[in-house]
Amino acid sequence: MKEHPTLQAFQALRAKSLDEQRRTAAKKRHARGYRSARENLDDLCDSGSFQEYGQLAVAAQRERRDIEELREHTAADGVITGTALINADRFDAAACRTAVIVNDYSVLAGSQGFFHHQKIDRIVELASEHHLPSVMYTEGGGGRPGDVDVKTQIAGLNINTFASWAALGERAPRIAVNNGFCFAGNAALFGAADVRIATRNSWIGMAGPAMIEGGGLGQFKPTNIGPIETQLHNGTVHLLAEDEAHATALARHVLSYFQGSLPDFQFAKQAALRTIMPEDRRFSYKVRDVLEIIFDNDSLLELRYSFGKPMLTALARIGGKPVGVLANDTRQLGGAIDAEAADKACDFLQLCSGFDLPVVSFCDTPGFMVGPDSESQAAVRRMSRAF
Repeated sequence: MKEHPTLQAFQALRAKSLDEQRRTAAKKRHARGYRSARENLDDLCDSGSFQEYGQLAVAAQRERRDIEELREHTAADGVITGTALINADRFDAAACRTAVIVNDYSVLAGSQGFFHHQKIDRIVELASEHHLPSVMYTEGGGGRPGDVDVKTQIAGLNINTFASWAALGERAPRIAVNNGFCFAGNAALFGAADVRIATRNSWIGMAGPAMIEGGGLGQFKPTNIGPIETQLHNGTVHLLAEDEAHATALARHVLSYFQGSLPDFQFAKQAALRTIMPEDRRFSYKVRDVLEIIFDNDSLLELRYSFGKPMLTALARIGGKPVGVLANDTRQLGGAIDAEAADKACDFLQLCSGFDLPVVSFCDTPGFMVGPDSESQAAVRRMSRAF
């Protein structure tokens, strides 16, 4: 049966936003060693499960650009939004329905325009209503001043996106994934997520070069702003990925801890615990080796490894059930909890409490780190969060 001409025209419009008709944009991504937004989308979601919202949107610039030009160069207004199943081969389908937001850097540098924000607002509202976990890819340059069709929105701040994304954390876990440049509004969305994953080729900052220079703060290359080394050591990034494929695999893995228990699991021989600890309590030991024995095989996922090192935080499984893990590392300050470690522990406990993850705590510490140097790091304020 032949399709109705109206349906044919509709399908043709949808196709304009796909990689097959945006080959030049995809080639530019591949030339940098990156993937297209839709390649990341396809890798993240279970096959055939993605339901897209707002695919036909274009930038709000019709006053100054032809509609066909907008369809060609501003596909989906720079952000792909929808719902999908993730990990439905291992968990109940109802627990696997996920809100997905993928900012597309190949469209106006992933900048945030009027309909771009409207699309994110819509999917976040849906996620909030149905308590759906969210995965957001955040690569992009922040607010877009060129959307002239909506005069009240030129500043780009009369929006709900940031508040609604932040509030969503009270209802469902939010995972952010970044590769490449992530500045201004995009960085704000990244920073508000519950678990933040970034590749080695990530630069994340609350403003890009143009805004910094406009504020009279000097000229900087984008690669000088918030490089991954900085964001790892200051605790902004939870997990480091080698590339987008690895980051996507990590996002799926992190999500699994919030999707339920696994019926099949294996664990190491527990008898190894008899000899792994030093007999003299004054000696330190490798706490990660202890944890690898106790928890299910290949289930221990450490978060914020480079930050607050006297305290280890991780997601894991024990008997197939997801848990949070809190452990002192006696090889760092003898296990004493410094200001960074206190922040790290409290942030993690807040995450576990918010999403009903039991916490397994391995306590081996002389207490809080004290002294003038410790107080200079706001020890009173940061450590008091633990109470």
